Amino acid sequence: MNNRTSRYVLAAIAVAAPFAVGVAQMGGPPSPQQQAEKAVKVRQGLFEVQAFAFGPIGGMLKDAPFDAALVAKEAPRLQFTSSMIPEVFQLDTRQFQVTTKAKPGIWADKADFTQKAKDLQTAADTLAAAAKGGDKAAILQAAGAVGKACGACHDKYRDK
Repeated sequence: MNNRTSRYVLAAIAVAAPFAVGVAQMGGPPSPQQQAEKAVKVRQGLFEVQAFAFGPIGGMLKDAPFDAALVAKEAPRLQFTSSMIPEVFQLDTRQFQVTTKAKPGIWADKADFTQKAKDLQTAADTLAAAAKGGDKAAILQAAGAVGKACGACHDKYRDK
């Protein structure tokens, strides 16, 4: 397994581990409420990983020093995590008592939500390709597109 694959495996484990531990501790299948609680934790964990990966890149859009190597390291993480968004929103948690910033529209307009996730995936792919090229202007333009894709989804589907 190469370093890139190892990182993806580790990220997947980090996102899925809370769910697996919770199931193991319960001694049986989780109730629907417990499934909803775990789904929210997994979603929140995924977005924390995305924020960790994009934070320094977003900073570069706001006058932080440019670091092409950092973008090259973080862009694949954004590709991987963005690809998981539709999957972690499979369970409709609207009817459960859970604390979440997810708006009901995610499930009411699943096609649009999924398209916005795909738009983020495309923007992350473009960022990764730009990072390989090393051109600062192209990287910053692609990073801006990632930020816009995140914002488009947050504006419609995330409570502030």
